[in-house]
Amino acid sequence: MMRHIILSAMVAAAAFAGFMGVQVAQTSSDVPAQIASPPQIFGNETVSPNPVVVELFTSQGCSSCPPADMLASRLAKDSSLLVITRPVTYWDRLGWKDTLAREDNTRLQRNYAAKGNTGSGVYTPQMVVNGGGGAVGSREGDIRSLVRLAKTNDGPIIEAQRTSNGTVAVNITGKSRYMAGISLLALSSSENVSVGRGENGGRKLHYTNVVKAERNLGSWDGNSARITLTGEDLNISGADKYAIIVQRPGAGKIIGAKLLEI
Repeated sequence: MMRHIILSAMVAAAAFAGFMGVQVAQTSSDVPAQIASPPQIFGNETVSPNPVVVELFTSQGCSSCPPADMLASRLAKDSSLLVITRPVTYWDRLGWKDTLAREDNTRLQRNYAAKGNTGSGVYTPQMVVNGGGGAVGSREGDIRSLVRLAKTNDGPIIEAQRTSNGTVAVNITGKSRYMAGISLLALSSSENVSVGRGENGGRKLHYTNVVKAERNLGSWDGNSARITLTGEDLNISGADKYAIIVQRPGAGKIIGAKLLEI
């Protein structure tokens, strides 16, 4: 009887040891792969080669929008983010025509909404992160959660430098299985507007990185690409900064972005 008990205990111990050995072996086999391709770490967060793009859809005629406009100004101080303000046109019929609104912004928001991503829809204020999930633009916690989810080591590397003849050379390198469009955005870093009528009548509103113009520069096929920007490209009325955006077709995911420091 005692011999049977000892034998059973030995079998159970061997089985347990075998189980633990498999678990340790699996864990150990994972370590070399992580060492071979280490993520860049800053604090507790993975660092992206590209800033996360946060697009704010807002309107001077929307009384709920000023808190989101102020949040955009705060977020724009974070160098890991590229905040872009896109005033829309559909509030214009309610007593005040937005002086910064562009129909292209309205169209882009509708295209995002058609994707059915988290927080999608046509409403203000709305922030959309990297062309994907969105949230009410004044809810900072929700926006920062989307930003954390959007941070990645993937995406192309975008570099820009001024050449001796006065043009700006933009180089895009990296590997991707997907085609993407390349856009140049002309931005106004600061706009102050006194609203005369409507829900914000009598208020003075401030906006950050407002889109003044947008131009398609071609496509990126996942290989190296070089684009030359002329003085005319970088001389848009009302703009004092410019950004490159690399985005999958049909208002898809933004996979690369850079604020040009020229």
